[in-house]
Amino acid sequence: MSAFVVAVRDGRARTGRLATAHGTIHTPAFMPVGTLGAVKGLGPWQLEQLGAEVMLCNLYHLALRPGVATIAGLGGLHAFTGWSGPLLTDSGGFQVWSLAHLRAVDEDGVTFRSHLDGAPLRFTPEGVAGMQAALGVDIAMVLDECPPAGAPRARLDEAALRTRRWAERARAAWRGPGALFGIVQGGVERELREREAAALAALDFDGYAIGGVSVGEPLADRRAQVEWTAPALPEARPRYLMGVGTPADLLHAVGHGVDLFDCVLPARNGRHGLLYTRTGLVRIRNARHAAEGGPLDPECACPVCRRLSRAFLHHLFRAGEVTAPVLGALHNLRFFLDFMGDLREAISSGRLAELAATVASPDPVPDDGATAGTCELAGDNRSTTLGEG
Repeated sequence: MSAFVVAVRDGRARTGRLATAHGTIHTPAFMPVGTLGAVKGLGPWQLEQLGAEVMLCNLYHLALRPGVATIAGLGGLHAFTGWSGPLLTDSGGFQVWSLAHLRAVDEDGVTFRSHLDGAPLRFTPEGVAGMQAALGVDIAMVLDECPPAGAPRARLDEAALRTRRWAERARAAWRGPGALFGIVQGGVERELREREAAALAALDFDGYAIGGVSVGEPLADRRAQVEWTAPALPEARPRYLMGVGTPADLLHAVGHGVDLFDCVLPARNGRHGLLYTRTGLVRIRNARHAAEGGPLDPECACPVCRRLSRAFLHHLFRAGEVTAPVLGALHNLRFFLDFMGDLREAISSGRLAELAATVASPDPVPDDGATAGTCELAGDNRSTTLGEG
């Protein structure tokens, strides 16, 4: 189990503490995505040094390899990964959307065909709860059905109701040591979102997530879903916005009472040389950076900015040196984690509106004029589809 306490409020925004068996998460918090148990290129000690308090892992991928039984036999997910802090595992609901060509949904659950070898993988609400309990995670997500953007209302209603029925089954089956979170679906239909938030609240989950956001819908719809759903969720429980987003997205959601976030965006974009700074996004491969002797971000305390120049980073990325993607991911994750710390401090001092005025809006623009998007911004389309970090 976990215990959540709201500490300070600034409008709808709030800071809090989510206590788990493996440590306390100070909210609002960003969770780096370690799909296979690690953020690509980084060891768990590096995440700790960056200030990460919690990591997210992907149940679908871990169930395929090395398998839940193998991990459980080695002492659970914490022992297997070497990560000592809190762990959250998703339920496979993202893959229900992203791997639509490799799965079949029925009332009892989902049957996937492995993207590795085509072998069948069966997920049911009870089975997913049992697998996460066997892994020993601190926060487990119920199995949900995530519909695509643009689906008609009837399809959104069907997925939302099925997600609720699956949540009821998961709640009854849960025997894990950690917390179980319900997930609100409903797409871009406000009535469905508010209806499902109320229905899930009645099931008394340990926390609640806003699912089905950032699946291809326009920015205005993405923001509206948060604005409708977050205030409808229980005040005394943590609220988690799944798979979003940019700093501007995080600021917007925090302002509407969201506490937890995950996204592959900082690490993935960092590996591709798209780097976040306090003055906007930088494409470090661009020729303009070849002779810049200063740090990437003079205000950043990460090891990359303390020791290396933009010119050196440019050189490493242009040369294809394997160190470059690691450095990019390190910096971007530290930027996001520091940004969450800034949000917590601003809320605590009643200055969230003041901080918001300093954040580029709606999203920073890279220095080459390209537009910034959601978690799918960088060019690794296969990883985006599979939900890999």
